[in-house]
Amino acid sequence: MVYTLTRRELLIGGVCVGAAGLLPRLALATASAESRFGPAEPFSFDLLKRRARELAGKPYAAPVIRAPEVLEQIDFDAHQQIRFRDEAQLWGGDGGGPGIGFFHLGRYFKAPVRIYAVEGGEARELLYSPDHFEMPEGHVARNLPEDIGFAGFRVMDESGKSDWLAVLGASYFRTSGPFGQYGLSARGIAVDTASSKAEEFPRFSEFWLERTGDGGLILYALLDGPSLSGAYRIAGGPPDKGIVQDVEAALFTRTPIEKLGIAPLTSMFWYSETNREDAKDWRPEIHDSDGLAIWTGAGERIWRPITNPPIVTTNAFVDENPRGFGLLQRDRDFENYQDDGVFYEKRASVWVEPNNDWGAGSVQLVEIPTDDEIHDNIVAFWVPREPVAGGQALDFSYRLHWLAAEPHPAPIAQVVATRIGMGGIPGQPRPPGARKFAIDLEGPTLAGLDRQSGVTAAVESSRGKIDNTDAYPVVGTDRWRVLFDIEAQGHEPVTLRMYLRQGGDALSETWIYQYFPAAVV
Repeated sequence: MVYTLTRRELLIGGVCVGAAGLLPRLALATASAESRFGPAEPFSFDLLKRRARELAGKPYAAPVIRAPEVLEQIDFDAHQQIRFRDEAQLWGGDGGGPGIGFFHLGRYFKAPVRIYAVEGGEARELLYSPDHFEMPEGHVARNLPEDIGFAGFRVMDESGKSDWLAVLGASYFRTSGPFGQYGLSARGIAVDTASSKAEEFPRFSEFWLERTGDGGLILYALLDGPSLSGAYRIAGGPPDKGIVQDVEAALFTRTPIEKLGIAPLTSMFWYSETNREDAKDWRPEIHDSDGLAIWTGAGERIWRPITNPPIVTTNAFVDENPRGFGLLQRDRDFENYQDDGVFYEKRASVWVEPNNDWGAGSVQLVEIPTDDEIHDNIVAFWVPREPVAGGQALDFSYRLHWLAAEPHPAPIAQVVATRIGMGGIPGQPRPPGARKFAIDLEGPTLAGLDRQSGVTAAVESSRGKIDNTDAYPVVGTDRWRVLFDIEAQGHEPVTLRMYLRQGGDALSETWIYQYFPAAVV
């Protein structure tokens, strides 16, 4: 079963606690700066990898949850009442880089993490104190031990009032992207997601934070879970330089893993113009991402619109040494969302760009049915073809681009909308069970072309009958539209493929869609 997060806006709600500042930047008057740090110890990424390898050679030990009965009472509303003290930010206001704030433990994040500040090859642990945050008199969190620990952290922007990177829960992390709006999340690893086994959630249990000197941050993390351990180095710059993170992951397995998901992305999709029958809310569309984009090792560009299927589905796109993939939000028009509270049109797209050869495997897309926007029901990741055995060492290097669109757009037409409606021809008897697809595309390869230019749509289906195919420029726009009907009976899904061509040349990316005939009334 795939785990789905609820209370998705928790990170935006400002529920966080304070952090002690690195010497001499601690601004709390209630205690000395020295008391906020553990002793100095050597640190490097090589030392962290050595520790992860040694950890994988031992039996897994689950995190110890202290005062669980108190933490259980800190629900979403109680968590909202805890306010991080701005003056307690690590490095806050010293001009040398981003300030760091901290998240408080609670019902949804009970396992504490250890956090260290790194400088000059040495690390000192930041020690939790209730002095770092404010809460109302009589708040249940006041009953926690005074060394209970932190749940995670957030990296502040120059103002010190808003954050651009948040790390909280399991191995999840996300940024506010190019528009300053949180949406989908990245994860360190996915283990047995949508497989025959129960999904595991390895967690980042310890973090080391190091400033780069140019306003950026290097995040080191120790990953641990029942099946593997790992060492991560995630280096990224501040938002004003574009949010790009270079990730190095050294993984060490304890046991065989049925499905290992590399560079996983987690998002939300409820409905769009593709599944208007699911639109129970007043807003026209609700989603953090509207499609999976893939740039294959062979150079093909693929666009797979995300769906809200009737059952849990997994689609695998077999490839070798992919050039990139990502969950994207292509629709940036406010009129299509009408939500001025959470601004879905501003949700970041995330593109995964491998920095080394990943070999043979597949990009996999997991889609889980949902009837609300509070569930993260979409997952995408890379799965190596070779089985993962116990005792293995695996290294993956990749770059995460948090941006508005693909960082390396192809000089061909892209899909900009997918719509589905009643099949057949107006004014004539409608074939029972027929559905019409309308796909809009735009891009440089279509410039100056018209109906006499020999442009056709190549449409294929895994089963059923394709009819009434047409491709033409949309009057008054730079777009082309492809129309076709599909007639298919039964419950099995239908895989559809389409691209525009002129003679033997492809003019567009390949559109792929999974259609469920029985789900349409």
